[in-house]
Amino acid sequence: MDVEQLEIYVLAEEHASGMFWAQHGISFLLKVRIDGTTYKLLFDMGNSWEPIKHNLSLLGEDLNGLVGVVLSHRHYDHTGGLKGFLKELNKEVPIISHPDLFKPNFVLPFRDIGIPYRRRELEELGGKFILSRDPIEILPGIVTTGEVPRISELESKMTIDTYTLENGKLIKDPLMDDSSLIVKMDDGSVILTGCSHAGIINILKHTINLAGPIKAVIGGFHLISADKERIEGTVRAFKELDIKEVYTGHCTGITAECAFRNEYGERFRQMAVGKIYRFS
Repeated sequence: MDVEQLEIYVLAEEHASGMFWAQHGISFLLKVRIDGTTYKLLFDMGNSWEPIKHNLSLLGEDLNGLVGVVLSHRHYDHTGGLKGFLKELNKEVPIISHPDLFKPNFVLPFRDIGIPYRRRELEELGGKFILSRDPIEILPGIVTTGEVPRISELESKMTIDTYTLENGKLIKDPLMDDSSLIVKMDDGSVILTGCSHAGIINILKHTINLAGPIKAVIGGFHLISADKERIEGTVRAFKELDIKEVYTGHCTGITAECAFRNEYGERFRQMAVGKIYRFS
């Protein structure tokens, strides 16, 4: 069964206008209609709950009917709003992510950029963690990608600049927990990404293998420090994979955003808090 209608509300992002509050990170509210019934999902939680709460109010939205939270990966700018959110919700809620969610992640000199909470304190507030390396179907037509195979030669050159602890040793961390969300619709899937640490080309190819053609990609692509060759190769891959629409921001970087705008024209959108993207 496919999703009949999808609305995506941008709740956290670096760009905002009017009375909306921006922050470093990403959070989306999804409203989906399946077989005549509307459900709500949150994808990522920014780094702070208060701006998300404020933006929800400005949009006239609430969390009634929320069926769960999907976390793309463990970085603080995608998980930091969890504690405030759970206190606000004040009831049990499923939180879907990867088993590495609570694994330390550092940049040097030593700064922990992983999830800023212990699992137990979030569980005591009602968080019910569902952690899997494999795809999880959350609702009919809505599925996580699970771990994404790293196959793109272009993206094999991505710099790994984060570290973790394993058996008492500091090692480079490939961030295998990076995953995305697939919303299947009649005319192709809509993909939501967090930071695309798995490589956005890898994510797209994996998604096509799982769910078929893609009509839109929304989220961060982590091209902010990519060189010209990789940016041009990424835009070219989007065209070759027949991606119809691109909505991006956060960690994508202005150079890459300009490259996508030049190629996609009106089918490119720079994300901003308060924007609503509708698909049916």
